[in-house]
Amino acid sequence: MKINEIFYSIQGEGKWTGLPNIFIRTTGCNLRCSFCDTKYAYSDGREMSINEIIEHIQKFPCKYVCITGGEPLEQNETLELIETLIEKKYMACLETNGSKNIEDIANKKDLLISMDVKCPSSNMDKEMVLENISNLGVRDQIKFIIKDKKDYDYAKNIVEKYQPICIVFFQPVWGSNLNNIADWILRDGLHVKLGLQVHKIIWGDKKGV
Repeated sequence: MKINEIFYSIQGEGKWTGLPNIFIRTTGCNLRCSFCDTKYAYSDGREMSINEIIEHIQKFPCKYVCITGGEPLEQNETLELIETLIEKKYMACLETNGSKNIEDIANKKDLLISMDVKCPSSNMDKEMVLENISNLGVRDQIKFIIKDKKDYDYAKNIVEKYQPICIVFFQPVWGSNLNNIADWILRDGLHVKLGLQVHKIIWGDKKGV
């Protein structure tokens, strides 16, 4: 499979925030979000076998692995990689952009699915498979990437309509106004978490962290 980068860092988003993670970033994405911060993963990368990937990550003192992208489900080998990681006793998280059907991997034992739901400012909201929400289990998570009030209202309506059983994060687009989103959540009494990109707070907006 084609891999853009593998690195060891602190998870900055979602339920695993603050935990050391090994990140496996796959090459290729079917979306073109307006605020994308990993455009370098659209096409750059090198072919690696599953065994080569496992050999590479074994040098890091960590058992938490985040498969991210791009969009990992663009590659058929991603499912085999997930199975291999679980067999090797890694704690695996798959980050997916919400445009791919996840029925085949939903409720897979020892896998955390972290699914985005793109809001209008991304220009990709029409590409979402919102039926995926009903396939997510309690161990999984949803992230809405929010830039403005229109995004917030969109996310709020989706949550109210689909009633996800997993944890929900409202994560501001990097550089947008945190105060506004926090105030809106408090005003509306939403049972969601305000998500921060901790890795960017620590190291800034750069590659490989």
